[in-house]
Amino acid sequence: MKSVDNAVLDLASATRKFFKRVLPVMLVMLVCNQLNRSNIGYAQDHLQADVGIGAAAYGFGAGLFFIAYAIFELPSNVMMEKYGAKVWLTRIMVSWGIVSFLMAFVQNETMFYVLRFLLGAAEAGFFPAVIFYFARWVPAGQRGKATAVFIAGSSVAAAISGPIAGMLLSLNGALGMRGWQWLFGFEGILSVLVGVTVFFLLDAKIADARWLSPAEKDALSQAIDAEDAGHAKAESGKVNRWKMLLNPQILLLCGIYFAIQLSIYANTFWLPSIIKRIPGTTDLSAGFLSSIPWVCAVFAMYFAAKWQDKARSRKPLLVVALLVAAIGTYAAAVASPGLALVFLAVAAMGFKSASPLFWTIPQSGLHPLVLAPAIAIINSLGNLGGFVAPFGFGIIKEQTGSVIPGLFALAAASAAAAGLVYFLKERRSGAEASPETPELPNTAPLPSRA
Repeated sequence: MKSVDNAVLDLASATRKFFKRVLPVMLVMLVCNQLNRSNIGYAQDHLQADVGIGAAAYGFGAGLFFIAYAIFELPSNVMMEKYGAKVWLTRIMVSWGIVSFLMAFVQNETMFYVLRFLLGAAEAGFFPAVIFYFARWVPAGQRGKATAVFIAGSSVAAAISGPIAGMLLSLNGALGMRGWQWLFGFEGILSVLVGVTVFFLLDAKIADARWLSPAEKDALSQAIDAEDAGHAKAESGKVNRWKMLLNPQILLLCGIYFAIQLSIYANTFWLPSIIKRIPGTTDLSAGFLSSIPWVCAVFAMYFAAKWQDKARSRKPLLVVALLVAAIGTYAAAVASPGLALVFLAVAAMGFKSASPLFWTIPQSGLHPLVLAPAIAIINSLGNLGGFVAPFGFGIIKEQTGSVIPGLFALAAASAAAAGLVYFLKERRSGAEASPETPELPNTAPLPSRA
């Protein structure tokens, strides 16, 4: 009995050390990722003035990122399995940093399109690689916590990206470079340096971790090996993904997640432009103001997670989150520019909270044997919202001179998604076989962090 107790204590100690040593490194990587993914939102007006990239071209280029991401996500996951998460995370960061740096030299729309597509291809697989690394180092009982902290970090990263972008854009004219060139150049170089550093900070295997004692290594390795053995039995069933597309529940889930992604990425790429409608706004002040909705979203996600743990059904919470997003977005469309920022903060509290709430429903409502391929389909189709939102907003702005009609469309999409939630099937928490989230096969594409 004593040896068993010691093993439990060693496992807990090893997990705590991982949270203190490795998770902060992952969060720094996430900040770099957010900076390079969203920086064009702050450079939009400057690209139009200096390079001639109009609203429609900007929206199309912003969306191309997600087309490339969808195309290369599965091949990236396969390569990660071959080379390991440590090597592959380094490759991803260095390559997206190089592409982002090259954005500082963009000269026309074609070059803009090519670089945005390459950025999506370079970044593809980043989030699955992080989650795969968690699966190799964190036991199942704590893996959900590690993933939740990482996903919540995306809102913190979004809040930080605005002020950093504003300060870099204010360097306009320094050393003969435009502000937007400083933005792309600095953030690209930062990602390359962090990517190289990550290679030396992360360990490929538990056995390589000098910061773990031999007993902690043994306990952690045994826990992960036991889970792998259980997964091997569960993965024996085969699922036809084409037939799954005809499943009404999965189609409903795809539609709801698509609406959530529309709101997330419309705000990611167009929020700075909306904020600049406020009289007297500069690049620096717009950067700081753009952080307000994301900071509010962090607190909303925290309280939503607490309420979720106590709720027998997540559907009512998801409906509330989507309706808050719809009401906030609609109010932002009809309000004055200053009040619009307040209502966009309300909307962000809704759609950012909706994302983690949403993923609890397929995890509890779908059979474990179809869960992994179902999530891959939902994630892939839903993430098309990352293409439609910025491209659609670009067309609307170029045709009307305003993004206000786009806000009305986002509000309608969120309200429609709230209605679709009613038709979803869900096993209530009291009836679930286990409170633990069903584990996914390591080779399956995982939901995006958004």
